[in-house]
Amino acid sequence: MADEATQELSVTPDAVAGGTTHVSDEVVEKIAVAAARSVPGVAELGGDLARFFNSVLDKVGLDQVGDARRGCSAHVTNGAAVVNLVLVISGGRPVPEVTDAVRSAVTSAVEAYGLRVDEINIRVDDVALGGPAVPSA
Repeated sequence: MADEATQELSVTPDAVAGGTTHVSDEVVEKIAVAAARSVPGVAELGGDLARFFNSVLDKVGLDQVGDARRGCSAHVTNGAAVVNLVLVISGGRPVPEVTDAVRSAVTSAVEAYGLRVDEINIRVDDVALGGPAVPSA
């Protein structure tokens, strides 16, 4: 009877507990912003108002506040992301070339985190001529 009561259970390294994983919108926004900024021809992210407030924050020493997702919003549903970007492009760069490169970079970056990208909507808000983008008041 002692042999019947004692039974070994084998544990395999492949055994994984179930559950769900949700990647927040903010995580996708950070990934998308980093990818978009890496594209040549992207001078800045964010619309006029966002750039104005960020320049004020820069002047008072809070230059990192809001930088992670400025110019970007994302929505994740069932493992698929929709990303909206607002860009300032460098002067002399063709808009289609820059936006195609941004879409490619953002798609690759987000998909590397295991998500599917359904849409990347881009609004070119301004062009930077000759120097850094100057926010309008």
